[in-house]
Amino acid sequence: MKITFLGGGNMANALIGGLVKTGFAATDIAVIELGAQGRAKLRLVYGVRCYETPTAAALDCDAVLLSVKPQQMREACTPLIAHLRQQLVISVAAGLRLGDLSRWLGDYGKIVRAMPNTPALIGSGITGLCAMPAVSMAERLGAERILQAVGSTLWIADESQMDAVTAVSGSGPAYVFLFIEALQQAASELGLSPAQARQLSIETVLGAAKLAAQSDEAASVLRERVTSKGGTTEAALRRMDERGVKEGFIAGVLAANARGCELGRLLGQDAQ
Repeated sequence: MKITFLGGGNMANALIGGLVKTGFAATDIAVIELGAQGRAKLRLVYGVRCYETPTAAALDCDAVLLSVKPQQMREACTPLIAHLRQQLVISVAAGLRLGDLSRWLGDYGKIVRAMPNTPALIGSGITGLCAMPAVSMAERLGAERILQAVGSTLWIADESQMDAVTAVSGSGPAYVFLFIEALQQAASELGLSPAQARQLSIETVLGAAKLAAQSDEAASVLRERVTSKGGTTEAALRRMDERGVKEGFIAGVLAANARGCELGRLLGQDAQ
């Protein structure tokens, strides 16, 4: 499979690195990147082909991966129209809807919308995927193969739920970082050194996540097992409940979903 990236930023770098690591030939990967410094780095680090503009040679591929910023996407799509034949187009731009992408690409139909998250930068991401009806099963598998180079994938049948994917997993790392931040601060206030607070907080989150991933039981059951009646965990959870921690967390995710819906409408406007 020959893949061309439009944009050579952080997510493109993560995907290219993951693809090369999992066996894709660097010579089958091309990047269209305006910045000369960015092109030089991509050539040096990965050995991929680089182009300054979307030319016929650059777009001689099986899949085009759109990885420019959402605000720049409409303008970036225009030069691609003349070179699209039957390539699969995959967008990793947050918030942009399939219908808007299709319109900006001259009513092109073979498009997959993908929402990876930042742990993709270390190969531990999860990506929500949603496809237009014209995308074949073989092309879906191709999209999976590309995105699984940086983690796991999950197909969403109803595109309206992609805002929920963004709110849960796209924004989710920030929620986890906030929890780690709070746990470290509490550890410091209890007299532990910054190094001790960091190690205890991060490794606790890592271990708990691994335990949850390897268990068939609900997170609520795992939580109850750690919570001895009259013990320290119960005291902590009772105080958190009094402060509305869980309710605030859920409200925050719902707010992210609402903002995602709003941004999708705004980003999809042709007159900006």
